[in-house]
Amino acid sequence: MNCGICLGYLREKNTCPGCNSREASKPRGCAQCRIMNCGLWNKGGARFCYVCEKFPCARLRQLDKRYRTRYGMSMIENLTFIKEHGIREFVAKENKKWVCKNCGKALCVHRNNCISCNTPRKTGRYS
Repeated sequence: MNCGICLGYLREKNTCPGCNSREASKPRGCAQCRIMNCGLWNKGGARFCYVCEKFPCARLRQLDKRYRTRYGMSMIENLTFIKEHGIREFVAKENKKWVCKNCGKALCVHRNNCISCNTPRKTGRYS
């Protein structure tokens, strides 16, 4: 997941340091994430799930389905893009896609309105 569009990362209080962070301030739900705590993922020291022989595993497919349905974002598509084009190109694409057209701040995947200026974001999924 692109942490830069997550509500936990964007909020002003109790900010999450990001999925890959090992900081103790990470929210409990994130710290207990079954994907980030996957034995196969942690054993190999991989940065991305796509290097795993089980990619996409059942846990990732379940999370991907929830995010595609609720938020119009696919983690599996993101990982496939990163694998094919690299993380820098992915971040550049995300920075263009998830910016408020009104105030220029980052949009949150978990909200239909910009959390900075309340302008509705495009709710068209995969837009």
